[in-house]
Amino acid sequence: MLGVVPSPTLVPDAVAARLHLFLERMRSESSDYGPDAAGLIDSAADTLVGGKRLRARFCHAGWQAVARVADRAAAPTDALWDVCAALEIFQSAALVHDDLIDNSDTRRGRPAAHRALEGTHRDAGWRGDAAAFGRSSAILLGDLLVAWSDDLLEDAVAPLPHAAAVRHEYARMRRDVTVGQFLDIAEESAWSVHATESHLARALRVVSLKSARYSIEQPLVLGAAIAAGDADQLDALRRFGHPVGMAFQLRDDLLGVYGDAAVTGKPAGDDLREGKRTVLVALTRQTLDTATRDLFDEMLGDPDLTTEQIAFLQDIISGSGALDQVERMIGDYAEEADGALSDARLDGAALGELRDLARAATVRTA
Repeated sequence: MLGVVPSPTLVPDAVAARLHLFLERMRSESSDYGPDAAGLIDSAADTLVGGKRLRARFCHAGWQAVARVADRAAAPTDALWDVCAALEIFQSAALVHDDLIDNSDTRRGRPAAHRALEGTHRDAGWRGDAAAFGRSSAILLGDLLVAWSDDLLEDAVAPLPHAAAVRHEYARMRRDVTVGQFLDIAEESAWSVHATESHLARALRVVSLKSARYSIEQPLVLGAAIAAGDADQLDALRRFGHPVGMAFQLRDDLLGVYGDAAVTGKPAGDDLREGKRTVLVALTRQTLDTATRDLFDEMLGDPDLTTEQIAFLQDIISGSGALDQVERMIGDYAEEADGALSDARLDGAALGELRDLARAATVRTA
């Protein structure tokens, strides 16, 4: 065991320790693949550097909220930290594929995985199309990370008497986020054949599947399942986690349009260049006159938008009232989440940490 972790501030260190052990094992078991494959392993390890460890933090918080009801001195186990690490590996897989889908050049202020792999091709002096190699390799890199995530999860839950509940929640999470990602990219094309008044509901469904459940709700429930939480405890954490996740993604959508590139690690207005049909966009379009809406639709999704054009679109969004409306929605979701904890049979100290995590997830600049 890694020992007791009394505060979520230490979760990243505990997860880093588990990832280090797992990566050492993967490198050892992959030694006969040859030097080119070793480069892929290194690329996978690189994706696991940095990040907020949000999913691991919520998984730990879900475990603590349940485990310490029965035993105030309960200490996190290797199984918990391995599931936390598995979540972070799966998140890396999702980001690799997400950046490829979105044609994003950067991630956390560094080259996105497909761009880094493209650079590897060039640096090695290999023949052929370096960009095509980077894209193809990134698909496989993401797949490898998904496999690693499953491997670590299975190792973690194998000795648990309630392993089936953890596996079930993890499998649902993988399905939800994959379908949510598809609906996200589908909406970039499908919006044109659906009535404007339907766009908000469609965007909210994407938020729920792609982010709210996956980023907050399901990590919480996974942690609680590891602690053998009962149905009422899991339900309370779901009712808390889902609105926090909705607010988290809405904040992310605002940062994708108005965020400071120096803080977010992504170019300002990147979501506008990518043509993301977010809640913010759906609300904007509802209030525009036909001519302005047509211009807005024409510009949205142009990868060559200039800084001035981004500022123009930002002004349209702000002037429509959508920015203020999304801020109100974030506040409403946060209030709903807080109410879900009012009568929950969860550890009192853990409730405070859950509320702190919710604030950190919804009031942020990166």
